[in-house]
Parts: sequence; C-alpha cells; structure tokens
Amino acid sequence: MNLPALNFPELNIKIRSNKTYYEIYDCIRKKWIKLTPEEWVRQHLIKYLIEIAKCPPSLMQVEYSFSLFQKNFRIDIAVFSNNLNPILLCECKAYNVELTYSSLTQLAYYNLHYKTPCILLTNGLKHILFYYNDEWKIDYKIPTYTELQNMCKTRV
Repeated sequence: MNLPALNFPELNIKIRSNKTYYEIYDCIRKKWIKLTPEEWVRQHLIKYLIEIAKCPPSLMQVEYSFSLFQKNFRIDIAVFSNNLNPILLCECKAYNVELTYSSLTQLAYYNLHYKTPCILLTNGLKHILFYYNDEWKIDYKIPTYTELQNMCKTRV
C-alpha cells in the first residue's frame, strides 16, 4: 500500500494486511481498523499525541459520541483533563482533503456542546489549532498535554 508521508515525526504505526484490505492498529480502541486515508491521519495524530505531546492514553477517546440538538455526532479524537473535562477536540480529514471553512464549522459546531479551550483540525499535512486565551486565536502546531492543561486555566 502506497501511503504518503504526513507532517508528523516518525512514529511507530502498525499496519497489517488482511486478505482483502489493509488494517491499522488503534492503540486507544485496542483493535485493528480498516486502513482508509482518514484513518491513516487519525492514527498518526493519536500516536503523536501519546508519544510526542505526552497525552495520557487513558485520557483520550477515539470517535467520541455525543448528542447535540437531538442529533448524534462523533468527534475523531477527544483529549480530557485529569478531572475528565474535554480540553481538546480533534477533527481528522483524509490527507487528500483540503481543510476548509466547512471543516472548521463542523468542529466549532461540536465545540458548542463541550466548550473546550482548544480545537484541532488536521489532514495530516496541515494542522490548524484554534485556542482560547481571552479570545480565539490560531496556531499551526499541536500542543503538548502540559500546554493543553495550561490553556485550560486561562479559559473563562
């Protein structure tokens, strides 16, 4: 399978071949998932958050379900504080999907429910972080878990 390199450092990503398709291991859900372009990005972000940003795996959820205005949604990745409040919501798009205003709107809509101080939109090639510090600001790097915890302290 020919997958592009993404804008992450080298990470230990496990892939195997099923008889009909490839699978990638999700260390949070602890199972093999069908490898799609979006899953390629999601698993890189998960590994980055754990290995580089030092987010505790026990404080992360993948495809985190919630209801808003009587509709069901799923957040690709949610990271929680030590007191189990969500502090980062992540929306992953496939590496061949451009990050658009529509993608940001989707993530911002999800954040209506949680009001986290940070939301991250990525296609694996480009990362866009929106964070709250007296007003909403933008950055292009993924924060560490310590940085996320500090950002929570500034949220009103």
